[in-house]
Amino acid sequence: MRQKLTRPGGLAGAFLLASVATGAEAAPAQSQAPAPAVSPAPGGDAAPRIATASSRPAGRVGRRMTKRGRVTPAVAGRRMRLQVSSARGWRTVARTRTRAGGRYVLALRPGHAFSARARVVALAPGGRRATRGIGRLEVYRVAVASWYGPGLYGNPTGCGGTLTTASVGVAHKSLPCGTRVTLKHRGRRLRVPVIDRGPYVGNREYDLTSAVARRLGFSGHGGVLVTR
Repeated sequence: MRQKLTRPGGLAGAFLLASVATGAEAAPAQSQAPAPAVSPAPGGDAAPRIATASSRPAGRVGRRMTKRGRVTPAVAGRRMRLQVSSARGWRTVARTRTRAGGRYVLALRPGHAFSARARVVALAPGGRRATRGIGRLEVYRVAVASWYGPGLYGNPTGCGGTLTTASVGVAHKSLPCGTRVTLKHRGRRLRVPVIDRGPYVGNREYDLTSAVARRLGFSGHGGVLVTR
């Protein structure tokens, strides 16, 4: 028995009747295909990694110093910083941007002698950064020095110790006791504390203990490189 269909009105009704009569199904509406994801520029958002030259960063007051290295991913234009530690935190002393291949050259011309822990910082988009410690950044000046010891062993020092043949330190007129000073002479380097007062002869700034003088190959009196 054939079922009687009620005919809806209008064009929509005609389409519905045709579908029922033929058994065809209405095609579902097609949704718009999503836009393909856009990948960021190579290395643009990746956390940077820093490589530096292995040499210890050191130089002289008033002379140009450089620290070279490379950052990966190798993106040109990345912001780089050279920072040194201080009582108030890390302080930036040089700025640059990476060149082609991710290479960088940080340069500075220091105006005074100092010795401080240093690091290289690479900045990435989104506030991310990478840091690489590079040891101590040491800037030297020339100071007139002498050495002492014989005839004074067993005497008290100006900083509360006793001078012996094994005492490692320097005498200085005003630097606080315990202040560490890096000395350099004939390619040898030694970092020692202030343990005594003096010298009080001529224009000499430092008196080295005999142990320090031996390690540096220093004799008599003359110029040494110092970081204070």
